[in-house]
Amino acid sequence: MRERHLRELEETIGYVFQNRSLLKQALTHSSYANEHKADYSHCNERLEFLGDAVLELVSSDFLFHKYTDLPEGELTKTRASIVCEPTLALCAADIRLGDHLYLGKGEEATGGRLRNSVVSDAFEALIGAVYLDGGIANARELIERFILNDIEHKKLFYDSKTILQEMVQSRQDGALSYELLKEEGPDHDKRFTVCARMGDREIGRGEGRTKKAAEQMAAYRGILLLREEEAQGQGTAGDTCI
Repeated sequence: MRERHLRELEETIGYVFQNRSLLKQALTHSSYANEHKADYSHCNERLEFLGDAVLELVSSDFLFHKYTDLPEGELTKTRASIVCEPTLALCAADIRLGDHLYLGKGEEATGGRLRNSVVSDAFEALIGAVYLDGGIANARELIERFILNDIEHKKLFYDSKTILQEMVQSRQDGALSYELLKEEGPDHDKRFTVCARMGDREIGRGEGRTKKAAEQMAAYRGILLLREEEAQGQGTAGDTCI
């Protein structure tokens, strides 16, 4: 069963490991290693350390050459939007990384497969494993394919609350506020549902394991809605002029 899971992940990322133990280590959370009395080196924390450095180098190089007119401050901000924990967690969800993790029973029971910190760390460990197994070129390919894609939307997501605040203020259609709609689960495994409102109107809804994460997702969806409305309005105005 586990071997099949490893093969499925390799197919998803488009890379086959020469040393399969590196892949297994990248997927092994410290809770699993502790529970099975394994040596500390069997969990993914060291690979995460390496993968974080590889990700920063590759993303910096990519942005430096892609955005030749951006100053250092904007490059730093853009990189931060790509490699932050919530964004990496979204990238991990795209490849269903959480489904493949080796977790201890406690971590499993408290929703570790969906926890941003767990899956984002695992993604960095996966990068480190690919780097050790296949070199920088293969690590770069993994990063560019699954992380350095759709950068503009990742920047929106990272700055969603600030951007939405500015959009709402410019419209003067009411103040921006966030409302907690639902709070579910035990204290160690909460799930929050929040909506973003412009005046009395709901413009976005999000879920997360913290209220802050739920607000960020609600703001992101609110931005997409308002931008879509702006585009439709411009299209209508253009049709009228013709």
